[in-house]
Amino acid sequence: MTDARFAQLRLLRTHGIGPVTWRQLMARFGTAEAALDALPQLARRGGGEAPKAADRGVVAREIETVARLGARHVMLGDADYPPLLAELDTAPPALIIRGDIGLAQRGGVALVGARNASAASCRFARGLAQDLAAQNVPVTSGLARGIDTAAHIGALDGGTIGVIASGIDIAFPPENARLQEEVATRGLLIAEQPPGTQPLARHFPSRNRIIAGLAQGTVVVEAAPRSGSLITARLAGEAGREVMAVPGHPADPRAQGCNMLIREGATLIQSAGDILEQIRPIDPRMVRTPEIPYTPPPPEEASDADRRRVSDLLGPVAVTVDELIRQSGRPPAIVQTILLELELAGRLERHAGGRVALG
Repeated sequence: MTDARFAQLRLLRTHGIGPVTWRQLMARFGTAEAALDALPQLARRGGGEAPKAADRGVVAREIETVARLGARHVMLGDADYPPLLAELDTAPPALIIRGDIGLAQRGGVALVGARNASAASCRFARGLAQDLAAQNVPVTSGLARGIDTAAHIGALDGGTIGVIASGIDIAFPPENARLQEEVATRGLLIAEQPPGTQPLARHFPSRNRIIAGLAQGTVVVEAAPRSGSLITARLAGEAGREVMAVPGHPADPRAQGCNMLIREGATLIQSAGDILEQIRPIDPRMVRTPEIPYTPPPPEEASDADRRRVSDLLGPVAVTVDELIRQSGRPPAIVQTILLELELAGRLERHAGGRVALG
């Protein structure tokens, strides 16, 4: 790994720096080395102490462990980084992968659903996945029990992508250890967390955004109204991707989430053909290519008055950044700079949907 990539990973592994902050720092300073050097000053402006940069030895051991496991890092900006995933504002700056990264270049479909799914729905999901893979459409899921497991098994022969909430060396649930290894050797296995990371509850929503971000569309097969599968579907919709659902019997609680999605506008799915109809490629002749590439404006420095105005608008209840910009009357670049300073000072928390709150 080059010095520049090592610094990028070290910046990412620094406590308190997530995907959004990482991208903002890289955009502002150009290199991870410059961003690391700037952390103390930025945090001081935010009224706190700078996060301690990740230990070089810890980062070096991560790289060695990843290589020993037969895996590798793929960094945001690399030529083989999944292009659809890169479109997300919250795209992971680093992925740890085993297997054929080419599968993630092809878009495909995310197929998710209940862990306690019925036998009939598991059979249906397995058949959907098999039919999609036969059409050279990769099937992405989360290697959980139930629908996820059925989707991976159905697509193994044609191409499946497993995204896990743990380190790439840990199988969860344990009974899927063999399936996870098959996905890694016959398809593609992706982890965002460093090796050795246990699958904690807070990691699953992050995993779900990767599942949704890799695919052209997400299909839900059985889901309770407050399930992780519906989070994946919501993230897919927010990313401008297709949201699809398989209807179920109204008396089955496991079908309530899918039926609700359909009522709210998701496409009703009864076969792989229905899915292919929704994700078929757009005719290139219908896509306009901008003549002038967008160049981000140079960073603007915030004044103390700007900082007071934005800080006064923040509280424990999360609000959107757009609302802060509107109410503060400050330019977006100024507001983003102030939020970056507050976050590095440990005073700001980022929430789903581009919302922020005082920590």
